[in-house]
Amino acid sequence: RRRFQMNKSLFLRIVDALSAWDVFFTQRVDATGRDSHSPLQKCTAAIRMLGYGTPADALDEVLKITASTSLECLGKFAEGVIECFGGEYLRAPTSDELEKIIQQNESRGFPGMIGSIDCMHWAWKNCPKGWAGMFTCGDKGKPTMILEAVASRDLHIWHVFFGTAGAHNDINVLNKSPLFIDAINGEASRVNYTINGTQYDMGYYLADGIYREWAAFVKTISRPQTEKHKLYAQRQEGARKDVECAFGVLQSRFDIVNHPAWFWKPSDV
Repeated sequence: RRRFQMNKSLFLRIVDALSAWDVFFTQRVDATGRDSHSPLQKCTAAIRMLGYGTPADALDEVLKITASTSLECLGKFAEGVIECFGGEYLRAPTSDELEKIIQQNESRGFPGMIGSIDCMHWAWKNCPKGWAGMFTCGDKGKPTMILEAVASRDLHIWHVFFGTAGAHNDINVLNKSPLFIDAINGEASRVNYTINGTQYDMGYYLADGIYREWAAFVKTISRPQTEKHKLYAQRQEGARKDVECAFGVLQSRFDIVNHPAWFWKPSDV
C-alpha cells in the first residue's frame, strides 16, 4: 500500500488482467535470447510514475528499465486499464446502482438526488509554454486543467470530464460536458420520487451557487434567515461535500497532470 497506493490483491489483479489483455505485459525472450522485463516490472514502473510522479529515468537503477521503456509501459498501462476495467468503472451507474444511490440520499433528506457535482482546477506544472496562456486562469496565476466530476457518498466518481482549458469556469465546462447528452436524447434513466405530495421523474444534482438555475441543480440558500432555511442550507452543503471529499482523495493520491510524461492536448483527453 505504501509503495503503490493500493493493496497487494488489487495490484496483482491489475497485473493479471493486463497480462491477459496484451502480449506487451508478458515476459518474452529478446533478440539476445535473454528474458525481457516481467509483467511485475512493467506494472511497477507505470504505477510508481502515476502514484508518485517519479521521472521515467529514475526507475532504471531499481527496476532495470530505461526511460523510453518506462514511458511505453506508462502509455500501455493507461490504455490497458481503460480496456480491461472501463466497462466496470468508467461508466454511468446501472439502474440497480442508481436505485441504491437514491435510497442512500433519501435517508439523508434528499430524495431523487443522484450525486453532487463540482469542478476543480488541477495545477499543470509542466504545461508547454505555447499553451500556458489558454490554460492560465486569472485568479490561479498558473496553468491549470479543469476536472468536472459527479460523485456519490461512497466517493465513487461515475462521471468525469477532464482536459478543458484552465481559463474556463464551471459554467463553460458544463456547456462542453457530455453529462446531459443522454437526457437530451431521451435516454436517461427515469427516477421516480415524491416530495411534498408531488411526483417527479427526473433526478437532480447538488451544486454550488455558480451553476445555472436548472431543475437538474439544487443549490443552497446563500443567506438563510429562518431556522428552516438554515437547516436546509446546512444539510445541502454537508451532502454536497461528497464530491469535494472525492477531489481530496484524488489530490492526496495522484499527481498525474504534473508528471512530465503527460503532454496531452485537450482533444486527446
